[in-house]
Amino acid sequence: MTTINLKDFYPWYTHDEYIEVSEEVADELRASRLYEAAYQRRIVRNKAQYSLDCEDGIEYSACVSEPTPQELLERMELFCHLCAALNSLPETQGRRVDACVILGKSYREVAMAEGVSKTSVQESVQSGLAAMRKYLKKVL
Repeated sequence: MTTINLKDFYPWYTHDEYIEVSEEVADELRASRLYEAAYQRRIVRNKAQYSLDCEDGIEYSACVSEPTPQELLERMELFCHLCAALNSLPETQGRRVDACVILGKSYREVAMAEGVSKTSVQESVQSGLAAMRKYLKKVL
């Protein structure tokens, strides 16, 4: 039997607490402490003290910042202006801009769905974007 101090192995012990344990348990506790010390050295050597995978919210807060109310209001106003600019286009042109730019469809897909040439869809989308740009410059 070996006598160990629990304060050496468990940080929540504030005063010395000696107990007797078997040799196997004492060896495992020492091995665990050595492994933890080696792990801490690896962290310091690799400059990984601020790892984002420590599951305490650091990764979330570093990757995602909550917008302020002012930013939300500005985004909403910009969205309304974009919708108004899109609605200012003729119906066919607006539908093509929506399909190609917003929904991400290719010119070929839109052309096949409408039964027109790819070039006409491409020209329609380009002129629609130019008209939207002109509208937004006037409004903003």
